[in-house]
Amino acid sequence: MIHTNKKYLPYIQFNKEEWASLRFNTPLTLTQSDLEELVGLNEKISIKEVSEIYLPLTRLINLNVIASQQLHSVTDTFLGANTRKVPYIIGIAGSVAVGKSTTARIIQALLSRWPNHPKVDLVTTDGFLFPNLVLKEKGLMERKGFPESYNIKRLINFLAKIKSGEMKVTAPIYSHLIYDIVPDEFLEINQPDIVIVEGINVLQTPQNTNVFVSDFFDLSIYVDASESNITNWYVERFKLLRNTAFSNPESFFKRYASLSDQEAEKTALHIWRKINKVNLDQNIKPTMNRADIILQKDVNHSISSIRLKRK
Repeated sequence: MIHTNKKYLPYIQFNKEEWASLRFNTPLTLTQSDLEELVGLNEKISIKEVSEIYLPLTRLINLNVIASQQLHSVTDTFLGANTRKVPYIIGIAGSVAVGKSTTARIIQALLSRWPNHPKVDLVTTDGFLFPNLVLKEKGLMERKGFPESYNIKRLINFLAKIKSGEMKVTAPIYSHLIYDIVPDEFLEINQPDIVIVEGINVLQTPQNTNVFVSDFFDLSIYVDASESNITNWYVERFKLLRNTAFSNPESFFKRYASLSDQEAEKTALHIWRKINKVNLDQNIKPTMNRADIILQKDVNHSISSIRLKRK
């Protein structure tokens, strides 16, 4: 007799201890000084967390990459040909200020130390934002980061070239200092083993295209946290930037460098509520359950639980 009342759960959930046990004998290849260069401005990630969370994660990714490489060999055997190996593509999504860039950099650093895929490139979708000149013409400067502010066709074309095994594919470069695309500068992707694509929009499904960015992913990760935590991290980072990037005379946000703590908090909250919260609620958070892996962060930026999609 078949029982149908048991609820199907699409994800297997692990707490930190359960997940850490899946590291097995994966060696720790990052030092404390390596980690300090990878961590974002207001994030606190320890070597212990790298060992407990990121090593099991990269072990899982490595097993997936090996399986993909073996499948490629099977296809070559079937075709009786030696076709060009294409990169394994990982997408990393999440809110502004949630720490997805740090997650992407740590994963890149660890994966690049595995012997069977030493070349791991990282691309951010910020480079595929329309230049400010175009955004101003379209009246979208205050919608920067929303789906309509990205040149999705260019991003999809870029990923299609990578998945076709094309050599020397270029991506535009975005500068957070000038808050714009850097003219005539490009990131060159030349047949790496793995490409990590990080951005708030990578799991979105725009209505004006039949092909999505995520169609090119072999694996996708969503970095999540409560909205209250993300808001606090955004405000905290904004305050810290007053004495770093904002103080640079070339910074687009130099007008904020002289704000007091109270003024900075008020300004950051206004920007968050008017732009980033709206984008999170409407366009980013709804994509979470499209991810293969969900990393849940606690108030200290530590990953407290992991959800792995059943396949």
